[in-house]
Amino acid sequence: MTAITTRIIAEPTEADHLAILNPLLAFNEAKTGDDRYRPLAIALSDETGQAAGGLWAKFYYDWLFVELLFVPEKLRGRGLGASLLLQAEEWARNHSCNGIWLDTFSFQAPGFYEKQGYTLFGAIDDYPSGHRRMFFRKLLSVASA
Repeated sequence: MTAITTRIIAEPTEADHLAILNPLLAFNEAKTGDDRYRPLAIALSDETGQAAGGLWAKFYYDWLFVELLFVPEKLRGRGLGASLLLQAEEWARNHSCNGIWLDTFSFQAPGFYEKQGYTLFGAIDDYPSGHRRMFFRKLLSVASA
């Protein structure tokens, strides 16, 4: 039997990341088939065409995960966040997604997501200390698109 050791890598490289990720992805694919992974970006641009926030998501296993959604404070109150989510939902329906999920902190926008029809399905208290990390989802009916 081959000896196996563990070590903490203080400054891991991308190669260290891939050494874990690639065999995990291969294992997952062997169990579930192709995850159909693809990224989605919906950009906000200012009048000069410069990036001013937007939405970044990842589609896999028939769900869309919204990893990032940001509207600068000076642009808030115009419905841009809701528009970004609606566009992501339309994209997700067109790609036969079961739903969308995301996470946010209690000091960010949980009320905003609830107003958009997202429901809380989990939370981690004191992450960061004194706050909560909150997980929301919205089930999509492809037939209603």
